[in-house]
Amino acid sequence: MSRSWERKVRKNTSTVNKARKKSGTGSFVPEASRLDRFKGRNLILPVALVMFIGFYVYMNTLTEQGESGGLYWLTIVCYVLLAALFFFRRPYLTVGKEFVQTRKMTGDKILRASGIQRITVQRGYVVIEQKKGANWVFSRAMNRFPTEQMAERLKIFANDNQIEFTEK
Repeated sequence: MSRSWERKVRKNTSTVNKARKKSGTGSFVPEASRLDRFKGRNLILPVALVMFIGFYVYMNTLTEQGESGGLYWLTIVCYVLLAALFFFRRPYLTVGKEFVQTRKMTGDKILRASGIQRITVQRGYVVIEQKKGANWVFSRAMNRFPTEQMAERLKIFANDNQIEFTEK
């Protein structure tokens, strides 16, 4: 398909969506542009940071020269803010027609279907194996991902893009 054709389809879809919104009906989302986003919750790193802060405060109170100056409190506030950042910045997996996307420590990463070797699903885990690079692992225990729903959607994604899909 040419890019101009895709632009025309997007433009017409947005026009139809605006008209449907004015009339009170739901927006029209074509199957090709459907994105499914599965959100998790990062709990382990924020809890570990809060425990580290507690240990830091405890060790500072044990010393006879325990300082409670401005830099001490700035350090505690910065670690609390870092824990809050990791708690509220939720990990996710977005599944599109021909790509998957997630957030890593260095930013958002997109993996095209051509770069995926295999998708493995087992109870509580979803593993996307790349042809080059490290595997993407989504865990119910670590990040509270809805792995059952993810497995259903990734199975459809694998069938559409001829990717090996295994369930254990």
